[in-house]
Amino acid sequence: MALEEATPATSEDYGPWEDAIHELAAFERPSASEGERRAAEWIAQRLRELGCMVEIEQERAHGGYWWPLALANLLGAGAALAVLFRGGRKRRALAALAAGTGAAAVWDDVSGGRLWFRRALLPHRPTWNVVAETGDRSAERTVVVLAHHDAAHSGLVFHPALGEIGPRLAPEAHAKSSHTFPIMYLVLAGPVLALAGAILSSKRTAGLGLAFGLGTAATMTDIGLGRVVPGANDNLTAVAILVALAHALRERPVEGVRVLLVSTGSEESFMEGMQGFARRHFSGLDPARTEMLCLECLGGPHLIVLEGEGMLRMRDYTSELREALADAANRAGVDIGRGIRTVAATDGLIALRAGYPTATLASVTHAKLPLNYHWPSDTPAALHWDTVRRAIVVCEQFLRRRARPDRL
Repeated sequence: MALEEATPATSEDYGPWEDAIHELAAFERPSASEGERRAAEWIAQRLRELGCMVEIEQERAHGGYWWPLALANLLGAGAALAVLFRGGRKRRALAALAAGTGAAAVWDDVSGGRLWFRRALLPHRPTWNVVAETGDRSAERTVVVLAHHDAAHSGLVFHPALGEIGPRLAPEAHAKSSHTFPIMYLVLAGPVLALAGAILSSKRTAGLGLAFGLGTAATMTDIGLGRVVPGANDNLTAVAILVALAHALRERPVEGVRVLLVSTGSEESFMEGMQGFARRHFSGLDPARTEMLCLECLGGPHLIVLEGEGMLRMRDYTSELREALADAANRAGVDIGRGIRTVAATDGLIALRAGYPTATLASVTHAKLPLNYHWPSDTPAALHWDTVRRAIVVCEQFLRRRARPDRL
């Protein structure tokens, strides 16, 4: 069955993919943890049963973003204090160096960079990626489908009421915007203002830097000490789709495209697992013959082709691949939204920065945010299950269309 017609799918067409969500949401899976390893083993076993060649690859990760960002902001706050106490030129120069280091660390950490700050200062531990091969294993073209199986820490900054402020106070502006407010601007503000205060010898600017820096450090501490959410939407829905695709490609084999089903660990600590996958595999994946499809938070009410992502700098996904994903939805008879970008980050960012054609399939609420994002209510019971089903059909259609480039 090539799925060329818009034939509605049922759960039976893709096997018991729902099990992945229910079973993995039942235990905690923070980044680089025993729970994450347990989830990786469960996923690997299920994909092996579905005929995939599977490896669990152990990488190294710090396992969190809160302490790196808190430390970078405390560095900026210390620099701001040095300016406020009005030292000489030498003290201001040292303050500028400290604040600049903090600002550079924040920028690198949230932008899919080298993570040099956390590598230099913070301990690391194992994290686990699942890499499964299916499809036409002799094909020259490869599509890598990305999910992740770790779950996020919660914190007050993720309270659902905050996401409703924009739609309620400025509904027209919110409707016209392509993304929500980039909250990471506030995280960067502390070190940047401290740097400006040191350069300009401005106590007022340094004071603002101190306030933002301490506020960010407190917020990150709250997240670091917060509970781990079930992560049903973010991102067990994507894991379930990997299972469904493995079943579909076993039952309805595809020719012309090799498919890698990848579930990373430590995505919630700013894509550390994907960084490990990149180090291990990118040298063997030719960007001219490899495409990346990232799956994120697919249990919300509105299925979308995500146009781009970036916490500080917005990067649009590959135009041709975005259109191919939308075309797959159209051919599958699935309504899909356009025009939304995210100010969060996904594993797709690492592939995009490395030069791979990349697209992301996601879902959002009316607030243009993932459903129950990093909140304890992200449970299987809260999912829009029909959205996940429609996403599965779109993904299968997409893979089959990528196997037939003559028909694109």
